[in-house]
Amino acid sequence: MFDSKELVKELQGMRDDGHLSDALLRRAVRKIAASDKRSSWVGVYLLNKEGTELWLHNYVGSPTEHAKIEVGKGICGTAVAEKKNQNVPDVKKVENYLMCNPDVQSELVVLIRAGDEIFGQIDLDSEDAKAYKPEDEALVAQVADKLAEQLMAERR
Repeated sequence: MFDSKELVKELQGMRDDGHLSDALLRRAVRKIAASDKRSSWVGVYLLNKEGTELWLHNYVGSPTEHAKIEVGKGICGTAVAEKKNQNVPDVKKVENYLMCNPDVQSELVVLIRAGDEIFGQIDLDSEDAKAYKPEDEALVAQVADKLAEQLMAERR
């Protein structure tokens, strides 16, 4: 996986230099994608103001037809509906899975949140079964928390 402490430090430095969330979100996606060879796709979805739909902000990997995902649909939408990260070792066992790439076998979705307020999520897909461990989820969560700080600050 990637060095979450180093990435969080880099994101904080960007915040200190005045960069807005757009730049931080893009940097996080690119760094995670470049440093984790298990992931064939890494992206960020942001939750719309109504809290009903996720919108694809940016990603690294194959194009997806799922630029918007309704809350409750697929693994991404389920994460928001349940207010819980999703670490799915076998996506083919998920009834409402939204397939982007037939080669994807596992997916990790980590919410970008501050307390009960959900801003979006970091989504990682892998062509390996059981690719992500709880430790990976914790590393991505550290980055998600830093992104949430910036998104919260911009809403004030």
